[in-house]
Amino acid sequence: MPPRHVRSLTAAVAAACLTLAAVGTALATGRHTAAPAPTAVGSNWYAAAPYLMPLDNDPPDAGAVMDATGLKAFQLAFVLAPNGGGCSPTWGGTNPVATDTAVAGVISAIRAKGGDVSASVGGYGGTKLGQSCATPEATAAAYQQVIDKYGLKALDFDLEEPEYENAAAIHNEIGAAKILQQKNPGIYLSVTTAGTVDGTGWFGKQMLNEAKSQSFTPDNFSIMPFDGGFNGAASQTAALTNFNAVLRSTFGWDEATAYAHEGISQMNGRSDTGEYFTQADFQTVLDFATAHHMARFTNWSVNRDRQCTPPDNNGKTSGTCSSVPQGAYDFTRYSVKFAGATPPTTPSPTTTPPGGSCTAAAYRAETVYVGGDTVAYAGHTWRAKWWTQGETPSTGGSGVWQDLGAC
Repeated sequence: MPPRHVRSLTAAVAAACLTLAAVGTALATGRHTAAPAPTAVGSNWYAAAPYLMPLDNDPPDAGAVMDATGLKAFQLAFVLAPNGGGCSPTWGGTNPVATDTAVAGVISAIRAKGGDVSASVGGYGGTKLGQSCATPEATAAAYQQVIDKYGLKALDFDLEEPEYENAAAIHNEIGAAKILQQKNPGIYLSVTTAGTVDGTGWFGKQMLNEAKSQSFTPDNFSIMPFDGGFNGAASQTAALTNFNAVLRSTFGWDEATAYAHEGISQMNGRSDTGEYFTQADFQTVLDFATAHHMARFTNWSVNRDRQCTPPDNNGKTSGTCSSVPQGAYDFTRYSVKFAGATPPTTPSPTTTPPGGSCTAAAYRAETVYVGGDTVAYAGHTWRAKWWTQGETPSTGGSGVWQDLGAC
């Protein structure tokens, strides 16, 4: 089986998991043909949402994870083209989104507890919609079905091999992301790609150039610094530093702006190639991410966030446990910490009034702002780069706010 086999979705296992007790009632009654509208979770939760395979790799009960950790959002994986070909969305290539009840049941359970989900499209295995659909418009239409079906407020484009080696497919994916951004104001979009010691490889850089050529800016570009000669946090933070330089040179951003559009997707425990990432490594990377006001901190995956038997899994990598000693959901708790730390803490209004002496109107959380709008907050003037609501002005978070300086 190829590398990162624990990240692929097999039809046989997916089909078997449709009878999971967590969604069995929903399937029996047919009540979950569509998920209810999401509750109001902040973009910090979409930025922190760890990946969860809802139909494969022995998925844990999402509600139990929320109760144990305080997590409010999950990144559901993966939306693909049908295994038999075509330009319609499926879960794992086998379960059509149009007729899905199983994933809808999982989403309903998460939302019933005050949480929400993002869907991840692409991944390592299977055929991607960008490969199967003829144009960016057709690709976007397929993804729009997913957004509409589940009422999504967030979407992740996981662009990696072999798809990102196909220039036409990446043109379709980036073009589709731009269309979705325009058609769904306020949607949170992340783009995830492979990590290398110099940030990302040749194909990752070509993907960034494609985004630049299409004038597309997502909420973040995230790299996956694992399965590429990494071991421990120091190698990962070095890659993040190098990736920041790649973003700066590609888009002309300064360092702070690049970090405000930069994210990381880690692998908890033992990776496919035998690298190890412990809880201490996650803490070190978390400290780096928050210190640099990075835009995203996620990991693969919640399915793996539990101890194997024996704890080292006899030196093997598993899709259902981490192969390192741990307590249940130890790694997920770092996502919760990141969500609590972003956007960065702003000065207390008692020492720096939100409006200060600025001439712009004071920022209001309930107001919708569009690109070019200015507000006053914490004694500074801020300009919105695109549509936003409820995200306090800062140099972190999604990067939507530009600090124009003190009033």
